[in-house]
Amino acid sequence: MTRAALTDYDHGISAVDTEYIRPRLDASHLIVEAGRAAFVDTGTNDSVPKLLDALHQKDLDVDAVDYVFLTHIHLDHAGGAGQLMRKLPNARCVIHPRGASHMAEPSKLIAGTQAVYGEALAREMYGDILPVDADRILEPDDGESYELAGRTLTAWYTEGHARHHYVLHDPKAAAVFTGDSFGLSYRDLDTEAGAFIFPTTTPTHFDPEQAHLSVDRIMGLEPERLYLTHYSEVTELDRLAADMHSDLDAFVDIARNAIPANERVSVLREGLFGHLADRIRAHGFAGDTEAIRNIIWMDTELNAQGLDIWLKRQGH
Repeated sequence: MTRAALTDYDHGISAVDTEYIRPRLDASHLIVEAGRAAFVDTGTNDSVPKLLDALHQKDLDVDAVDYVFLTHIHLDHAGGAGQLMRKLPNARCVIHPRGASHMAEPSKLIAGTQAVYGEALAREMYGDILPVDADRILEPDDGESYELAGRTLTAWYTEGHARHHYVLHDPKAAAVFTGDSFGLSYRDLDTEAGAFIFPTTTPTHFDPEQAHLSVDRIMGLEPERLYLTHYSEVTELDRLAADMHSDLDAFVDIARNAIPANERVSVLREGLFGHLADRIRAHGFAGDTEAIRNIIWMDTELNAQGLDIWLKRQGH
């Protein structure tokens, strides 16, 4: 049996390492309340056995799961949803209205992923994306709440990273499950200075103005902790929010300076890596440049692609 790596927090929250790409890169979060359960994000098809084992470790059956919340439909967050839902007889899948139809009929989602990664790599990474039964999809309004054994969980729309993104507010835990709307914070980069965080501008919807607004909207909920899909719990939120705003501005400056360059994605990638590597060293990370590259290489590549698409939308 597949054994899931769990990190348990207060208020019945656990991070399940989906083991996407490498350990502690991508988390699904399991919320348990009075014998009922919900998942927030699923990882890929390969993650599904781990999520089912997480239920087993919590002495829960598959019929205890009431909801699968997908913060957005990028496949590292939602690729396994179709397969997982087939294992959870009572669950409803909560998907932003702009993403729901693509999870019910995922052909465009698959094509978009192949455009970013190439067909062979996309299949290797994500396998066959199964649809979610449309009759089991709930499409939340902005601010709509769901009850998990009396525990209120509220979806709030947050654009900037993706137009089909929401975050899930959990007042009982004074927490927000942020998907990618509050960036990336890998535990491998933690130092005595605390967590390190930076934005994700993955193709194709990056909008810096909306990204700033989403950070502010999350902070306006007055959380004490956030649960990021990449990767799990962070606190010290005032400092991290300031870092997010600062880096969003820095990323835009890097992009604008790359406007006339040939091979713009490569120029963006190296500019982003240099900026983040300097910040990581200043944060007290003890590893060398190669160690930094091993942790953030994929994100700098995807961020460069997303910034390039944003520049094209601006007419550059």
